[in-house]
Amino acid sequence: MTDINIVIADDHEIFLDGLSLMLSRHPGFKVCGRASNGQTLIDIVNRELPDVVVTDIRMPVVDGIQSTKQILAVHPDVKVIALSMFDEENLIIEMLEAGAKGYLLKNAHKDEIVDAIISVYQNKNYYCSQTSCLLASMIVRSKASPLTQPQVILNEREKLIIQMICHQQTTQQIADKIYLSKRTVEGYRVKILEKIQAKNIAGVVIFALKNNIIKEEDVL
Repeated sequence: MTDINIVIADDHEIFLDGLSLMLSRHPGFKVCGRASNGQTLIDIVNRELPDVVVTDIRMPVVDGIQSTKQILAVHPDVKVIALSMFDEENLIIEMLEAGAKGYLLKNAHKDEIVDAIISVYQNKNYYCSQTSCLLASMIVRSKASPLTQPQVILNEREKLIIQMICHQQTTQQIADKIYLSKRTVEGYRVKILEKIQAKNIAGVVIFALKNNIIKEEDVL
């Protein structure tokens, strides 16, 4: 696999340094630019033409939402991941509606950051594993909700397990309730994630809401 070229942007220098160092150490990643404000980010992207941009939403000069719009208007193939704080649901929605392919909370584990970058590089949406049910429902209602969904045929047991996952039941709890072994339920979970092209529970909740497997009031 060729290197994934990445540009990162954040106005907090310590965070920017740490993220840059972490990504630079990952095989297959190349950090080709860093920015501390949205205008610099736009300029670097125009020069470097990266594969992926990882950017904070709140930045000086030009914020992440406007810089994302400007970048994608000129370079529609660039994949953008938004970085956010816990209490920024509306801003996350605005970033997704601006064209970001995914978002992460700033305290995301390094493995999740890597996973998100690879996912959006492969043109898949990525929703942070810490996505709240409220935010999941907001994504489904928003213009950012994917227009196309994978064509999936689910049997009744798979739908039941999806419902139980959305209710945050553990694998053991699901196994106890439907009289299967924990290992069998783990197999179902893996198969379901593959079928619906979800990376984590957040993706399952969004898929389930969009496909009427659960209702919004069931998870809020």
